[in-house]
Amino acid sequence: MHVPDGFLDAPTSIATAAVAVGGVALALRGARRELDDRTAPMAGLVATFVFAGQMMNFPVAAGTSGHLLGGALAAVLAGPWTAVLCVTTVLIVQALFMADGGITALGTNVDLMAIVGVGVGWLVFVAVRRVLPTRLGSVAPAAAVGAFLSVLAAATLFSALFALGGTAPVSPDRVLVAMLSWHTVIGLGEAAITALVVGSVVAVRPDLVHGARPALKARTLEVRRPVTAAPTAPASSAPAPTAPAGDAA
Repeated sequence: MHVPDGFLDAPTSIATAAVAVGGVALALRGARRELDDRTAPMAGLVATFVFAGQMMNFPVAAGTSGHLLGGALAAVLAGPWTAVLCVTTVLIVQALFMADGGITALGTNVDLMAIVGVGVGWLVFVAVRRVLPTRLGSVAPAAAVGAFLSVLAAATLFSALFALGGTAPVSPDRVLVAMLSWHTVIGLGEAAITALVVGSVVAVRPDLVHGARPALKARTLEVRRPVTAAPTAPASSAPAPTAPAGDAA
């Protein structure tokens, strides 16, 4: 999914860079509401995991390989705004120090994986979570669906950008078919990894998972539901017996 230098023309790359700058600026403001002393370490761990996951490729077919995008995973664990910053940081480090994705295409890669990957993954996760029962066991399946569709959304956006400003002599229709075909398989791997990681963290520390907060609140309300006392028998209305008065002197 990392777009190299020169794959898109200059006007398209400049436009995607402008969108990326605006998206990251919004994420900087939104992350202030998500991060605190307890959740900030989770953001660092998420960025580290996404970095490691993107560096490991798994074979798909015919010499094609895929890797974790991590947008939905980061959004569910750390929150959508923080996730945009985590994935953007990973992409910047990869472009500058590991030649993974072009520097002039950095804005495009941020749009694909940090903004669209996180945004679509989070919105789908929230929609699926509302359909499923409000419990912790629903978090991982909802995250898996969000991860799968986020990969397809990023692949579709790249195909649209290539149709607008692609420099390679390839038909945009062929690019779209190839991207969706391979990324359907890659998306299944993304969904499996996301479900496994999110499910493991929810099982151990659900309080640190941003996407598990509604389920935690519902569980807390259920545990703290007031217990009604059993009805007691009504007191007898008969007067209590009194001792007989003594004889007057």
